[in-house]
Amino acid sequence: MRIPGFALTLLLTLVACSKPETTPPVVHQLAGAATTPLSDLNLLRAKIPAVLLAALKAPYAPPVDATCGGLAAEVQLLDAALGEDLDGPKAPSPSLAERGRAEIDEAAVGAVKSSAEALIPFRGWVRKLTGAERASRQVTKAIAAGIVRRSYLKGLGQAQGCPPPAAPRPTQS
Repeated sequence: MRIPGFALTLLLTLVACSKPETTPPVVHQLAGAATTPLSDLNLLRAKIPAVLLAALKAPYAPPVDATCGGLAAEVQLLDAALGEDLDGPKAPSPSLAERGRAEIDEAAVGAVKSSAEALIPFRGWVRKLTGAERASRQVTKAIAAGIVRRSYLKGLGQAQGCPPPAAPRPTQS
């Protein structure tokens, strides 16, 4: 399925004119999918949060503040950048209608993304030549370093007997 260029432009215009707090998440996903060619040409880069850049430099560095409060604060910064950790609170199971809507949204985002990717011939080579592939790998490394840092800090917190979020939440049986 091909999406004409004016449809992509319309989608980006709608996203730009909408308020971020009232825009459904799928619209942001569609906008991200539609801007794939800009990322492939290395004209649009993902901004790596400072907390992940610091983790990338030294994931096992001792924390500046090794108290339970200091560990919790740093873990919360990492949670904000990475999303909830595996020990986070479990969301309730979605209803059948919610699951159906999620599948439809995912299919729409996939269709827009594949159409946008098809706009650039020899996409893999273009990504390598423009540096987009290298930038993408840097983002992936920063995310991995952030996950390692959060795990390290939670381990330190657990050793000190700190409560969550400075330590892992107890597992529920």
